[in-house]
Amino acid sequence: MMTAAIVVGVDGSAVGLRAVDLAVREARLRDRPIRVVCANTWASHPAWVDVVPTGPLAERLNIEPQRAVQEALDHVAAHSQVRATGEVLPGHPTTVLIEESRHAALVVVGHRGGGGIPGLAVGSVARNLVTHAACPVLVTRGITEPSGDVLVGVDGSPHNEPAVDFAFEEAALRGAELVALHAWTGPVTAGPGDMLPLVFDPAVVAADETRVLAEALAGWRTKYPDVVVHRRVVRSRPGPALVEASGRAQLIVLGARGHQPAAGFLVGSVTHLLLHQTRCPIAVIRPG
Repeated sequence: MMTAAIVVGVDGSAVGLRAVDLAVREARLRDRPIRVVCANTWASHPAWVDVVPTGPLAERLNIEPQRAVQEALDHVAAHSQVRATGEVLPGHPTTVLIEESRHAALVVVGHRGGGGIPGLAVGSVARNLVTHAACPVLVTRGITEPSGDVLVGVDGSPHNEPAVDFAFEEAALRGAELVALHAWTGPVTAGPGDMLPLVFDPAVVAADETRVLAEALAGWRTKYPDVVVHRRVVRSRPGPALVEASGRAQLIVLGARGHQPAAGFLVGSVTHLLLHQTRCPIAVIRPG
């Protein structure tokens, strides 16, 4: 995987070109090539079986996807020296990008595509990709602030460790400081049957939650000794706290699932909220 590319999905939209810009930055930081991919949705249509693959109809149906790929490649060439290749692949964008993720270092995608519905904050491709991708997914959102910190949501669970590792790596690559945010609202159950107190001392709980954050970061601070880390423990719901903090960040990193993921749901409620409301690009990391 040391030569795996940064895959970026494009569709000819302005949001797609923003994803290309993010992919270029990641490629520079990681010294990796870019692979530009555009899905030809027509090729997954039942009527496609009657189309001659090398015929004039197939060629016409490929014109827009090919134009989107070429525009992205021209954009890369005009703004960087990053190595880039591109390809039009048959199928639905989600299916195509999930398959690409199996061999990619990172997949970058716009928060919604050219066919996105106005008023919807995140498109179905981005939403489904962070649920099923085999590698980290970076989604365009808000404003990219190069001088901001890298922000990571920490809940202390084993599911969260890959996200913390990715956040430290991004901070090290970018020469940025890392803000590790841990939010709490009250005592947390340790498992089924655990009885929570009806009355509790907030100071005691805050001290316990501070230890949770310190323990979650300990090993990674040893691995990345040059990264400056700011620990933030706040009494708040995690989602709103991270949305507010994202306004001062250049990137937010989250795990796909939270501390106690519901059965059948691969993306937690906090990640779902941030995909819709974060004020900067968001990287979502699924546990291995």
